[in-house]
Amino acid sequence: MTLGADLHERSIGLHVIEQGIDTATVEGRAMFGMLSVLAELQRELIVANTNDGLASARARGRVGGRRPRLTEDQAALAQRLYDEREKTVQQIADMFGVPRSTVYGHLNKTKTVPRQPKKSAAMKPR
Repeated sequence: MTLGADLHERSIGLHVIEQGIDTATVEGRAMFGMLSVLAELQRELIVANTNDGLASARARGRVGGRRPRLTEDQAALAQRLYDEREKTVQQIADMFGVPRSTVYGHLNKTKTVPRQPKKSAAMKPR
C-alpha cells in the first residue's frame, strides 16, 4: 500500500501487463489497492498461523532451535573446570572439539566466577 502511495506522490505509474493493472488509471489504482490489501491479509494470516503452530508445538513439549553442542554432563564439567580454574576456556573447547563461543554459551553466568587479572610487579603495593 505504501509503495503505491509513494509511486502516486512521485507521479510514477505502474503498468503490470499480465494482470492488466495500470496505476495511471482510476481502475488500475483500485485494482492495485485491492491486491495490496489481499496481500497484506495473506501475510497476516501466515504470521498468525505460524504463531499458532509454534504455541501448539510448545504445548506438546516441543522446543525449537538447534540441539546443544554439549551434553548436560559436558556443560557441568566445563563449568566446574572453569570455576575451579583448572582449565581455560580454550582448553575446555579443545577438550570437547567445539569453538570457545560454544563453551561461553554453556557457562552459567550466575555461577561463573569472574576472572581477575594477574597482579604484575607494577600493581603490587609498596
